[in-house]
Amino acid sequence: MILVSGANGFVGESLCIELLRQGQAVRAAVRCAKIPVANSETVSIGEITHETDWTDALSGTRVVIHLAARVHVMEDSSIDALSEFRKVNVEGTLNLARQAIAAGVKRFIFISSIKVNGESTCFGHPYTAEDESAPIDSYGISKYEAEEALRQLAKETGLEIVIIRPPLVYGPGVKANFHSIMYWLEKGIPLPLGAIDNKRSFIALDNLVDLIVTCTTHPSAANQTFLAADGEDLSTTELLQRLGIALGKPARLLPISVWFLNTTAILLGKHDVAQRLCNSLQVDAGKTYKLLDWQPPVSVDDALKKTAADFLQKL
Repeated sequence: MILVSGANGFVGESLCIELLRQGQAVRAAVRCAKIPVANSETVSIGEITHETDWTDALSGTRVVIHLAARVHVMEDSSIDALSEFRKVNVEGTLNLARQAIAAGVKRFIFISSIKVNGESTCFGHPYTAEDESAPIDSYGISKYEAEEALRQLAKETGLEIVIIRPPLVYGPGVKANFHSIMYWLEKGIPLPLGAIDNKRSFIALDNLVDLIVTCTTHPSAANQTFLAADGEDLSTTELLQRLGIALGKPARLLPISVWFLNTTAILLGKHDVAQRLCNSLQVDAGKTYKLLDWQPPVSVDDALKKTAADFLQKL
């Protein structure tokens, strides 16, 4: 039995479907079990805290895939944001891991974030799994602390820990900024993003799911940290151009200088947005490819076409 937490989320639902397709027994852990996840056994665990009871969810489980988390939000109104992230992402994760050990679970796969490495890279100098961690925001810090605590727990108990740090994940059903960009492109809205010469790594939903499934059984995955990426880095301008092609609506991009974009963003209080659009964030997933003998099964263009088709169908 494989337990998937956050099973009704963007990644979790696709992961459960793929595991079931491969003949695995899947138990989907969700906060509220009103809507079953695919054809899996669904259990309701309520809010994730240091007191959550995972007994029923862990019965007979050999692998836990922990996706559920307090996710990064653009504008967090919490008085103490880091404390709120820690309650779920650190304390909640360790509570699940300790109960998993007691239940005889052999492997615990933790879906972390590239934000543990940091927020941006110098052009041509990607993050690697061996780099010193340098999280900046509360979300990244909480994921880093959870990773460290899980590694210590693994040393003390023998539980196999697998950590995966993906960058931005896109695919059918993607929300937030990626969805907004598709909306603007489909409407033919001119965007001042035609002269951005950065490089950013992404990972398609199908590729991330395939990597996670690989890590459930691969012997070399035990006690390793993996960075995940499609293997093709794109500038923001290139991404918009290729996404426009996938949507059948060529991107209308204005060649505005990065300096002007950053200056305007600072004046408008949107400097973080400009950084995400203009800065580089590259990931070297070479260790992942080599150690697991794994390659992303879906190309960037095919993944963009699938994402765009789903978006257009739901208009």
